[in-house]
Amino acid sequence: MPQSPDPAAALQRLLTVMARLRSPDGGCPWDLIQNFATIAPYTIEEAYEVEDAIHRDDRPALLDELGDLLFQVVYHAQMAEESGHFGFSDIAEKITRKMILRHPHVFGETESRTSEEQTHAWEAQKAVERAARAETGTLAGIPQGLPALTRAAKLTRRAARVGFDWPEAAGILDKLEEEAAELRAELPAADPARLADEVGDLLFVLANLARKLDLDPETCLRGANRKFERRFGAVEAALAAEGLAPADTTLEVMEAHWQEVKKAERSGP
Repeated sequence: MPQSPDPAAALQRLLTVMARLRSPDGGCPWDLIQNFATIAPYTIEEAYEVEDAIHRDDRPALLDELGDLLFQVVYHAQMAEESGHFGFSDIAEKITRKMILRHPHVFGETESRTSEEQTHAWEAQKAVERAARAETGTLAGIPQGLPALTRAAKLTRRAARVGFDWPEAAGILDKLEEEAAELRAELPAADPARLADEVGDLLFVLANLARKLDLDPETCLRGANRKFERRFGAVEAALAAEGLAPADTTLEVMEAHWQEVKKAERSGP
């Protein structure tokens, strides 16, 4: 592996490139018209692309995607500096102080902790920080912009810390059946608002169930998405071998191929 460049020099070069892109004197026209709101979706997208590279165990892609994500941080820092609020060094210093404060067992005189003890201490420190920001209430400070499933899991995890939780996952499964029955009862009337409400309740309970099982609901759903893509692609390939496309055949034929794909996956190595 070739020797890595000096981190400080590499970061300074990136900051210089970003400043040049945003320079009114010869900068990039597209970059010059961006703001925090227009860049935010790209920031979220890059975070998911990092996760995808990790899932695929693709280290070259991970290197590339982490660079893209770092660029997003630098982008926001540059815009904040232009408006006189803060710069990249302020971001780095603030997160450094926060990590030292939240790890007194590493940087202070507190005794060593188990992973579980550190989790509790971490959450306690975050609660102190929320109180300092005048964010009151058990559910305060959970960002509205999180993916809905992730936010649902965080909401229920926060509530569970104060005792508002099912003792066992089986209880959540009972609630899931209850919500499914309520949705089924709304199907004949087909009122969009009522259906949306009941589907939302069903998804919320599923996110809560994942949390109770120590699973991340977003990760679970992304896995299901990938599985569906893989299996449907295999169905299309099987149809193509017969000279057919999905639009040329029936649901029954596609379902038969789908079941064959599932059976082959389950009996495979």
